[in-house]
Amino acid sequence: MESNNLRKAGLKVTLPRVKILEILEQKRDDHMSAEDVYKALMDAGEDIGLATVYRVLTQFETAGIVTRHNFEGNQSVFELDDGSHHDHLICVECGHIEEFVDYLIEIRQREVAMQHGFELRDHALILYGICNNCQSAKRR
Repeated sequence: MESNNLRKAGLKVTLPRVKILEILEQKRDDHMSAEDVYKALMDAGEDIGLATVYRVLTQFETAGIVTRHNFEGNQSVFELDDGSHHDHLICVECGHIEEFVDYLIEIRQREVAMQHGFELRDHALILYGICNNCQSAKRR
């Protein structure tokens, strides 16, 4: 599966690319920094350097395989781009990221863009707050 994704994106199939794509697919529900990907590779016994991880993730972003996000703290995190849109809730205490889709918000954003004469091309909605776990921990 990974090799086909790389070929479709116009990238040569190399061991580092395949291994990094495998990690991203295994951690599909996570938003991983380059350092997270590197640590997962090290834990799996793979000898791929951090500079290679950064380079491959940038190539994947250019090819549309991953999406890069710069949430609070300016650290880039990556997730596989499956073509569907979602927004994010970020916990300012622990950094937990929750994805969500709200069709009313999507409709309203398009309406606002039209009201201001904009042709909407893309958007990102990030809501910052405190997750249930952190709220519960504060109550104890």
